[in-house]
Amino acid sequence: MIRPAAAMLSLIGVWFAAGVLVSFELLPLSWWCLLGALCGMALVCDVFRLRRQASPELTRELDAVLPLGERLDVTLRLRHAGKRKRRVRIHDMHPGGWRVEGLPRTVDLAPSRELGFSYALWPASRGKFAFAGCQVELTSPWRLWHQRRTLDLAADVRVFPNFAPLARMAGLSVELASRSVGARLQRRRGEGTEFQELRDYRVGDSLRKVDWKATARAGRLMSRQYRDESHQQVVLMLDCGRRMLAEDEGVGHFDHVLNASLALAYIALRQGDSVGLLACAGQNTRWLAPQQGAGGMDMLLGAGYDLRAESTPTDYLHAASELQTRQRRRALVVLVTNVRDEDDEELRAAVKMMSRRHLVLVVSLRELALDRAATGGTESLEAAIRTAGALRYLDQRDAVHARLRREGIATLDVLTSELSGRLVERYLAIKRAGRL
Repeated sequence: MIRPAAAMLSLIGVWFAAGVLVSFELLPLSWWCLLGALCGMALVCDVFRLRRQASPELTRELDAVLPLGERLDVTLRLRHAGKRKRRVRIHDMHPGGWRVEGLPRTVDLAPSRELGFSYALWPASRGKFAFAGCQVELTSPWRLWHQRRTLDLAADVRVFPNFAPLARMAGLSVELASRSVGARLQRRRGEGTEFQELRDYRVGDSLRKVDWKATARAGRLMSRQYRDESHQQVVLMLDCGRRMLAEDEGVGHFDHVLNASLALAYIALRQGDSVGLLACAGQNTRWLAPQQGAGGMDMLLGAGYDLRAESTPTDYLHAASELQTRQRRRALVVLVTNVRDEDDEELRAAVKMMSRRHLVLVVSLRELALDRAATGGTESLEAAIRTAGALRYLDQRDAVHARLRREGIATLDVLTSELSGRLVERYLAIKRAGRL
């Protein structure tokens, strides 16, 4: 697409001003006609030279797999093979709806030189997306015209749940990694139940830890080192129904759940446990059997890539029956949902069914808007009604949680901002208590 530049409009303005002078007989008509012919020739010549200009060579440096919501630096590199300096305006055709900083950008390209620059991008949703190409706007040699061209630089990317925090935890111990996601770890009491290794006696070790046979062989005091039992199984049971369509701070509850699930899975896999997934919406389920090691994390990332909350109610009893059929070995089942008072009987029946074989933790997400409404003022009748309604709703939720706890079911009632830390904290407490 070719359009006029500011210099062309100025040139036409000069010719128009000359026409005004001709109308007052201050300039011969022939001169005005000659000026018009020269202007026309300049316009035609300049647009012809613009069309003949070669587009700059362009490459894009971009990862094929991106974490949701994290800042991404995309680098564009341009090279101009011409003999003169050229000004180019660039806009990368990134997926729509994503926040971007640093575009469009105007750069001056020197002959036979490469120029690179970066812009920032924040992926807004999970799934597969395409960079359709890159638009460059060239200016004609006499700066009378602009031409916009689309360079074929198509690329596909996939946006996964936010795995960036996991990369930052890679070099940390399990305890430090747990604290980095907000887990408050209590001082450990007692020892683990699984023998790990023999080591030299340390001041403060109890006599029960001393291995006297190893001490006799080595000629020095040797202690047994224990750890929490590994090779256990954790199943993340995620509600993908309409309750997860709520948002806090512009991010859907289900995306918060996936991010927190990855954090819990990372810590559990580091502990030597296996992690599986049961996603349920309505009577539709997706089952991924527990796996250990890197394969378990790859499995969860792959599942979270296209897993979405749906506008259907979740059938807790069907999901519990599906779990009992597929997961025969005892496991820690972490059910993440948004408990409401109308779920009371069905949810308790489903949890009771699963508790016959598994240790169940019910995690109930609380909407931030409810807490804000419950602490709202009473300056007007409308505000008072809103506050009273929110308080009643939260009381009904608390009653459901209390009934579950009376039946011996562990529960967590948390905001999305606390979810990762509280999940990891509770998992480690269960492990250290030997409840599995």
